[in-house]
Amino acid sequence: MTRAMRWRIVTLQAVLVLVLGFCAGFLFWGSGFVNGMVHDQLAAQQIYFPASGSAAIKALPAADAAAMEQYAGQQLTTGPQAETYANHFIGVHLNEVAGGKTYSQVSAAAQANPQDTKLAGQVQTLFRGETLRGLLLYAYGWSEVGLYAFYAAIGLTVATLAVFGALVFEVALAFRRTEQTTAARSVIAPV
Repeated sequence: MTRAMRWRIVTLQAVLVLVLGFCAGFLFWGSGFVNGMVHDQLAAQQIYFPASGSAAIKALPAADAAAMEQYAGQQLTTGPQAETYANHFIGVHLNEVAGGKTYSQVSAAAQANPQDTKLAGQVQTLFRGETLRGLLLYAYGWSEVGLYAFYAAIGLTVATLAVFGALVFEVALAFRRTEQTTAARSVIAPV
């Protein structure tokens, strides 16, 4: 390999180390930003899981009660907690409001029968519940994005270290060959 080719490789490796390192750093930052934002927004809502063994948990179907029990009594501050609360607590109660009908279905029925106060009440309850459930699921979705960004950052950090190791090897190899060439020339050159 020629000397010019070796320095091109070394330059390319140095650029790769900088680019990969920047991308890894950006992903670590992005992950921290997303998780911090999700935490802060959820904490501001002051939502707490029902206490362990409470009537609110006992009234749920067994699978939903088990999911809720793992966070019993805790404040809702993480994406996985938001997903659990949205699907295993709010979702269960929303299914009970109008026999499993959604807001849009009940709203259409209420518009067709504007005198029905029971339907009007169900419309309000479903609207509020589905809105809160949707917002919690958005928080969960963004927490997953933050998690995947974190994993990608780890992967890019490993790639950065691998390329940096190759760069150090190339520089050391070039330095060693330069020393060997200089030594060989001094042996051959007449004194």
